[in-house]
Amino acid sequence: MITVKQFDFNPFAENTYVLSDETREAVIVDCGCIIERERHELSAYLEAQGLTPVRLLCTHMHFDHIIGNAFIRDTYGLHPEASRTDVEGLPSLEEQMAGLGVPPRKEFETVPVTRFLAEGDTVRFGHSELQVLSTPGHSPGSLSFYSSQDGFVLSGDALFAGSIGRTDLWGGNFRTLITSIREKLLTLPDQTVVYSGHGPATSVEQEKNENPYL
Repeated sequence: MITVKQFDFNPFAENTYVLSDETREAVIVDCGCIIERERHELSAYLEAQGLTPVRLLCTHMHFDHIIGNAFIRDTYGLHPEASRTDVEGLPSLEEQMAGLGVPPRKEFETVPVTRFLAEGDTVRFGHSELQVLSTPGHSPGSLSFYSSQDGFVLSGDALFAGSIGRTDLWGGNFRTLITSIREKLLTLPDQTVVYSGHGPATSVEQEKNENPYL
């Protein structure tokens, strides 16, 4: 059974997730820690639970979701896994931060993606696995990670509780996003828990019935 731990990091209140199972292997998803306190919080949890991080996954490559990748690489020796479309179609982390008017810092380093993920791939760790879903629209290559066994999906910034991802950033497209949500996320079982890139968890059923954008 997969345990899901959620952290609220950086000024954009980005959700970083640690997934682990009984083997104590762990997957870090969308590492957004930016300051020392956040980095310590993440590392302390991993140490306290006796977890070994084995993979670093990215739902998409917008700055607030990848700004902690250099820390994970330097601390645990992991490189990010993401969609080729995002890697090739989005500005680097340094370029995104410069576009926001943020001065260069050592932490704002683009860490090369060493494994590309795509629709239909399976991410395995410990005794667990996640199905990779292609859910573009918020970014050109956004991915979601679905566990059918444990009944949850990490939707990145595609779907939120009562809302959807913005489409005015690099590579966004409103129609593409709505199609992704309707065809890939809302077709999952109603009781599927949706862990979003920002804000609280929700469910497929709740978003079907109450999300004003859908």
